Amino acid sequence: MTLAGGWLAVGGIPADLHGLNSGTIIIPPYLKRGDRIGITSPAGFIREEEVLPAVERLLDWGFEVRVGDSIGQRDATFGGTDTERAADLQAMMDDPNIKAILCARGGYGVGRILDLLNYSGFIKHPKWVIGFSDITALHLDLLAKCGMASLHSKMCNSFPDDWQATDPLVQSTILSIREALTGGAMEYDVPPHPMNRSGKASGLLLGGNLSVIQHCMGTPSEPDTRGRILFLEDVGEYRYSIDRMLTNLQRAGKFRHLSGLIVGGFTRLKTETPGDEFGREVVDMIMEKIAGTSYPVCFDFPVGHQRNNFALKCGVRHTLSVDPKRVRLQERM
Repeated sequence: MTLAGGWLAVGGIPADLHGLNSGTIIIPPYLKRGDRIGITSPAGFIREEEVLPAVERLLDWGFEVRVGDSIGQRDATFGGTDTERAADLQAMMDDPNIKAILCARGGYGVGRILDLLNYSGFIKHPKWVIGFSDITALHLDLLAKCGMASLHSKMCNSFPDDWQATDPLVQSTILSIREALTGGAMEYDVPPHPMNRSGKASGLLLGGNLSVIQHCMGTPSEPDTRGRILFLEDVGEYRYSIDRMLTNLQRAGKFRHLSGLIVGGFTRLKTETPGDEFGREVVDMIMEKIAGTSYPVCFDFPVGHQRNNFALKCGVRHTLSVDPKRVRLQERM
């Protein structure tokens, strides 16, 4: 499947199972026509009408859809109380008839319910959990506690209202979700960036929103980055805040033993106070934090709070190849 904007995704190769330190990674079964996808909102609130474009697209792809009880609920900024959101997600994790769980939106709230979840039934009936942004906490928790692969991608609030009028790039990002869910081995070719560091890496892919990763430090969800390919993105932060979070990860040793590093979009950075500017860009911060390492690094990868946010399988083994002419990320064959 050719994607707009110079990126390429192809499918057809099953994911390679690869072990964590504590055991084997669980790759949930891939979906087929007629399988049911549950929609829930473990973070921020969302109105029922806002998930309808995603429901329509999933039905068009041949899936059944179950809209969860948290959709349309609201408690402050959340999609219902902590108990209600956890119960909705728990019911979908435990239901053997639901083959994937699509989170409706991010925002904030997943970290508040992680300790309310019980994964014993979920491990018996593994399924793909889909989302990004605040859902990063759930991806990290599933990998740390269950060794479960999951899908970092756009969510319901990113599905366009008018599919035919949507530009090809956005269509491609949505179609990459279907490709990943149905067993396509995701492969992305990305234009080079002048600050990339060449090399080749292999390892489990994990990562997501920098702010959420940083807030998972010191918890049971804290990621083990040793020998992994880490990807990072964020939105709406001050530059000094990004530096502070990166410094925290650096002090915790999270950059020291990586296999490779992927830097996605750091978008909509907050305007700094005139005369009190931080004075460094994200690329400079990253390179400072990884000084003394030699693994490959790429910038401007199509992941993050942006239009070109493509699906990535967390917990699945990948190879990352970076050279002056091209960057390629592909599932290990």
